[in-house]
Amino acid sequence: MSKREHRLTVDDVHGAWAIIPTPAIATAEDWRVEDTVDYDEVASAVDRLIISGVDAIMSQGTFGEGATLTWAEKKKMMEVMVETARGRVPIFVGVTTMNTRETIQQLKVARDIGADGAMVGLPMWQQIDVAGAVRFYKDITDAVPEMAICVYANPEAFKFDFPTPFWAQIADIPQIITCKYINISQLHVHTLVSRKKIRFLALETDHADAAKMDPEFHTAFWTPLACTGPELTIFWRDSIRNAVKTGDWSIPDAIYPKIMQTLAHIFPPGGFSEFSRYNIQLDKARINAAGWMNAGPCRPPYLTAPKAYLEGAIKAGKGWAELNQTLIKTGTL
Repeated sequence: MSKREHRLTVDDVHGAWAIIPTPAIATAEDWRVEDTVDYDEVASAVDRLIISGVDAIMSQGTFGEGATLTWAEKKKMMEVMVETARGRVPIFVGVTTMNTRETIQQLKVARDIGADGAMVGLPMWQQIDVAGAVRFYKDITDAVPEMAICVYANPEAFKFDFPTPFWAQIADIPQIITCKYINISQLHVHTLVSRKKIRFLALETDHADAAKMDPEFHTAFWTPLACTGPELTIFWRDSIRNAVKTGDWSIPDAIYPKIMQTLAHIFPPGGFSEFSRYNIQLDKARINAAGWMNAGPCRPPYLTAPKAYLEGAIKAGKGWAELNQTLIKTGTL
């Protein structure tokens, strides 16, 4: 297994950090099936994403179905991802659990497999306070100091607002180098209080606004969209890099409304809060509809969603695929 000599730092966090689903075999909806992961599709997706030019790959979060995979499935998927990547890009795996001790156990295994880091959310059974949240991240990094950490900062999933005092305190933990960040309304404040020790990963569609805010520091984003066709994601990344260098934002500014018009279909009435109730189902429907990879069916118990929501997700996936094909054929949108 490939292992880096040195732990990654904030200076290693740049570009497009793709998040992949956990591909499922056709019978994955049946609780009787013991191993539901399509490992060949895992390897194929990782390899093709790296070839396309993504800068890192993360996995086993929300639509990665980290909550509905068995430990045996998670561990084998980690092994396949690391073996496939062969050190070409950082691989961050998911080790979010319901408690500190289990998270540490999984983090140690991920380290031994050769993963570069982990995307880690807070235990969410009981709502936690700032002191408890900071203690959690201190404990896991003390236990496994060799691993770089991406904080999975999803307020809906973890029943925690990730307020300013939290970022100010965890900035002193050197293993925490980045964060999967949902809303950029407080990005400037959180960047300041963390003293630029944490590279916040804005959502792909927020990346241009973040780069305009601080072009030298906001150089990375997380992308759930690369798995519906990575060429457009890479074009978006590179157009923003060029805009930062030249000061000419005409290309990103022209692309943005086309992307948002397509993606608007995936959000049901009620916005992100309502979307979060069906995140797995909608994202898998979107990815499968685009056809770039086969995410397969969902795993129990998160199997159903309103028909209209699923239709919107499918429309978003097909729309992205169409934009992507236009880009491949013409070199522009």
